[in-house]
Amino acid sequence: MMRPDDGIWQPYREPLRATLVRTGTIALIVGAIWAAAVGRLAFWPVATVLALWISFGGHRVELLFLNGLRPRLPHSRAVQIAARIGVWFIGGIVLAVGMALTAKAVAAPRPIRCPAWWVAGLAFIGVELAVHLALWLRGRPSFYDGRG
Repeated sequence: MMRPDDGIWQPYREPLRATLVRTGTIALIVGAIWAAAVGRLAFWPVATVLALWISFGGHRVELLFLNGLRPRLPHSRAVQIAARIGVWFIGGIVLAVGMALTAKAVAAPRPIRCPAWWVAGLAFIGVELAVHLALWLRGRPSFYDGRG
């Protein structure tokens, strides 16, 4: 993604509506699967709100890297990869804390165990790698080809 002012990166832009539709749909599906897994349909709305932390929050973490940090880093692929994985790790921890606080605030029907902070960071890296694999397989810019 070339940016006209420095010849390297172009900011990522997407209409908010498109982002909300995509991340909201993902959260609804994940919420439904989660509610079915715990055997309580009444948990679906809470699970959907919690899943929004990962779907919408994850999108915001990615934008933080793409538009905030990446243009300021050296263009070395190794530096870009290390920084992105670091942002994903820290972002995963922050999102997990947000999920835990939200679950506590909405009095989730079943106590939700918080993983260790580092597990949340590693899990989010795994989620992002899977999402970028899907993008790469569809021929879209991704982490794997260095274009996304």
